[in-house]
Amino acid sequence: MASDASIQTNHLFESYRLSAFYDEMLSNDGLPRQQYARLHERLLNMTRAELDDRHQTADRSFLNQGITFTVYGRDEGIERIFPYDILPRIITGQEWATVERGLQQRIRALNLFLRDVYHEGKIFQDGIVPRDLVYSCKHYRREMRGIHVPREIYVMVTGTDLVRLEDGNFYVLEDNLRVPSGVSYMLTNRQVMRRVMPGLFQDYGVRPIDHYGQVLLATLRELAPDDRPDPTIVLLTPGVFNSAYFEHTFLARQMGIQLVEGRDLLVHDNIVYMRTTAGLKRVDVIYRRVDDDFLDPLAFRPDSMLGVAGLFNAYRAGNVALANAIGTGVADDKAIYAYVPKIIRYYLAEDPILGNIETYQMQHDDEREHTIANLDKMVVKAVGESGGYGMLIGPHSTAAEREEFKRRIIADPRNYIAQPTLSLSCAPCFIDGQVEPRHVDLRPYILYGKEGASIVPGGLTRVALRRGSLVVNSSQGGGSKDTWVLA
Repeated sequence: MASDASIQTNHLFESYRLSAFYDEMLSNDGLPRQQYARLHERLLNMTRAELDDRHQTADRSFLNQGITFTVYGRDEGIERIFPYDILPRIITGQEWATVERGLQQRIRALNLFLRDVYHEGKIFQDGIVPRDLVYSCKHYRREMRGIHVPREIYVMVTGTDLVRLEDGNFYVLEDNLRVPSGVSYMLTNRQVMRRVMPGLFQDYGVRPIDHYGQVLLATLRELAPDDRPDPTIVLLTPGVFNSAYFEHTFLARQMGIQLVEGRDLLVHDNIVYMRTTAGLKRVDVIYRRVDDDFLDPLAFRPDSMLGVAGLFNAYRAGNVALANAIGTGVADDKAIYAYVPKIIRYYLAEDPILGNIETYQMQHDDEREHTIANLDKMVVKAVGESGGYGMLIGPHSTAAEREEFKRRIIADPRNYIAQPTLSLSCAPCFIDGQVEPRHVDLRPYILYGKEGASIVPGGLTRVALRRGSLVVNSSQGGGSKDTWVLA
């Protein structure tokens, strides 16, 4: 790159190389982008020892706070300190304004779609989305047909995954509408960053995100039944062995509400109560971090030990609100994702502000044949999975893995979609004593209430910490970094 000489003279940048991917810090001529200029200059004047010391301070902070996540299926132990990179990802105010408008538009349309799916079904009648595609979705809940949810809000909390591609624009990779996780890491990343780089943080004038917990609480309060002016709100967790249990405890503390498990609740006469030392207390709103299947053994999986018997009847009667509503997984099915631009145009009569990634539907013969013929170039995903599971990344796969996915696709085409391998943007990371580029995505968090959608300025920037990897999920070796949105 043009300024290789100036950068390479600094030992921290010895391994930094521009590539065909969009670089968040450096433009094509190798000069720092305007929003990164101050950070770049600061790094040129720092030593490895200084950055190492700050990195260790961050690790100690995460350890002391018990900030962990769980990896399932690993023999060596499942509890991990959340991997963290100390160099922030910086987004300009102008870029953020576009992201914010695009996400607000998207969540409005998806909320209208869910209401239509479970009521009139006009979008099916008009031939915009195939009826059988929705009804065959494993997250479709026929029990929700005709049920009016509080304030007609199906999706109150959303975590939408964005990627920046070679043209410098953000695109939606997927929508997470059921029980989106990771917001606690967004908030704790910010706390740690203030501790390890206080001067730089102050100089940049970063927009705050600390108010997320209070905005979340206020949005939950809006869902309460009208006759409950001072509602009791709880966070329902599957328990201490769940991968996101740290987040559940963190958010309950942030909002000042009770963290409960299914065994702490009971239903009597279609009213939900919480067991307390002072007796039973009525519950009005449940921020649930339990999947639909396990919410109520009388309505869904009878073997569930995580839910509350009778909860669905109380919900159907309008005596308790759930966030998010049951059945919202229809709208984050990866096969439905391909139709979201049409959904936006249908309900809002607007063009999408944020684009989708080209997506191939495996139930279409021509798209399936194209995908199978090009598996080495494609990313194949199971439509209902998350966390990086059930996925093939063609360029990094073996012939045996591609053959296995070919068999899976042919056996169950509805369960898979395919996308081209994406050129995710790269951001600078401090790894093994060097500043090196790594692939990143971004998960902002949208809260949707009766006044519309609100988004704290930032999000969880997830990082593929392994060199060359495109997988950012923590369960698959990824980490995260703080996201700075400038005023």
